Amino acid sequence: MSRNVQNPMRPTVFAALALALLLAPTGVSAQGRRGGGPPPVPRQAAPIDLTGTWVSIVTEDWRFRMMTPPKGDYNSVPLNAEGRRVADTWDPARDRRSGEECRWYGAASIMSVPGRVKISWADDATLRMETDAGMQTRLFHFGGAPPARAERSWQGYSSARWRASRGGMEPGSLPGGSLEVHTSNLRPGYLRRNGVPYSQNADLTEYYYVLEDAGTTWMIVVTVVEDPLYLAQPFVTSRQFMKQADDTGWNPSPCTAG
Repeated sequence: MSRNVQNPMRPTVFAALALALLLAPTGVSAQGRRGGGPPPVPRQAAPIDLTGTWVSIVTEDWRFRMMTPPKGDYNSVPLNAEGRRVADTWDPARDRRSGEECRWYGAASIMSVPGRVKISWADDATLRMETDAGMQTRLFHFGGAPPARAERSWQGYSSARWRASRGGMEPGSLPGGSLEVHTSNLRPGYLRRNGVPYSQNADLTEYYYVLEDAGTTWMIVVTVVEDPLYLAQPFVTSRQFMKQADDTGWNPSPCTAG
């Protein structure tokens, strides 16, 4: 994977800004009306442009993302006793036999898998994200509610809304706004490739930010996983992606276990 970045520490700085905004009071939704008439459709109301092809720049948790850690290495993940017990039973051969090679490619962890993502509008109210790693497809639905009794899946059901910028020039302020995505109805999966688990009860919230720096466009994704079965507290990560001019390097590959 190419890492042609002049300042590899810059995404980490951006991630710190995004985390600061995440902890700040939530701004007004960017989908509200200004004046009369119906509100614009989500595609028209977008305060930031997430479309295009993005490559992950691995500046954090390198050894957990670029390599498979040994069984029992769940450092920095706030597992409770049950979560540690389950992690210690990881068996990649068992996952292959049961056809569950995609456990590390579910929505709660897919943004940590090194590779590329393509984002486009499926329609005026649905963003589509495709990953080359694991060949997964996520749909971010603006408005509406999850269908009743929907089958659980690796990517679950994602509801999205725009968040308006805080505005002003105070430290940590970002221009434009951000995207908030909430995902549920997941199949059980792994927070890390070596069997660190999340359950079907997990709830996932993500915040997507776009920043410009010295002619480079960055996407920062802050992920919050809450799981009463396996986690003692929310698990928060930030991941950085650089926008590409084209699809160079796009390499769809199936899920692998271990």
